[in-house]
Amino acid sequence: MRRADRLFQLIEILRRARRPITADAIAAELETSKRTVYRDIDDLMSQRVPIRGEAGLGYILEAGFDLPPLMLTSDEIEAAVLGAQWVARNGDPELAKAALGLMAKIGAVVPERLRSYVFDPVTAMPPRWKESPDNVDLVTLRGHIRAGRKVKLRYRDEQERDTERIVWPIAVGYLDLSRLLIGWCELRSDFRHFRIDRIVELSLLEARYPARPAALRAQWRKGLGTKA
Repeated sequence: MRRADRLFQLIEILRRARRPITADAIAAELETSKRTVYRDIDDLMSQRVPIRGEAGLGYILEAGFDLPPLMLTSDEIEAAVLGAQWVARNGDPELAKAALGLMAKIGAVVPERLRSYVFDPVTAMPPRWKESPDNVDLVTLRGHIRAGRKVKLRYRDEQERDTERIVWPIAVGYLDLSRLLIGWCELRSDFRHFRIDRIVELSLLEARYPARPAALRAQWRKGLGTKA
């Protein structure tokens, strides 16, 4: 591994760490010696990279440090492109357009030697083989979720029974063949997943629900963990 690549990866390891990380752990991930890690950290600190810590206790990267944009490895480019391909095939029209724009921007700014990873990747999403029709404007719904506003929907279940619900929407989820509206259902007093292709009618309400969307998403994720 080139030294410049190793220094970049060392910064990335520190960036994603939530607590001080030891030189032993860094050396194991970089597949190098602890002595090399100490030397690299000293070099980075001499270049004013804000690393705190010391040998034996661990190191952490202070908040606010930015690397030049899009210094990506080939694997990171393929991961980003694969994700963007998935969104382009499965997202609503605005997200699909944004995903194509993202791939174009990545291809425009990465070095020439890496552009094939964007425009001719060896890892690719297959085409969708079934399209689930939606009766919901997902672009508007996503904006409503960000605003923390309630929705009223008429929902048809697997037994073709219709119910009316007031829902606090918190996220749009994606399955292989359908999309989900995830939210707190006032009728059931619990989180529920509604297949969007089974929503017969949806009304966007002005009323805000009494919690932050991010807090409800955290509560929903915690509930998934306890039910697993």
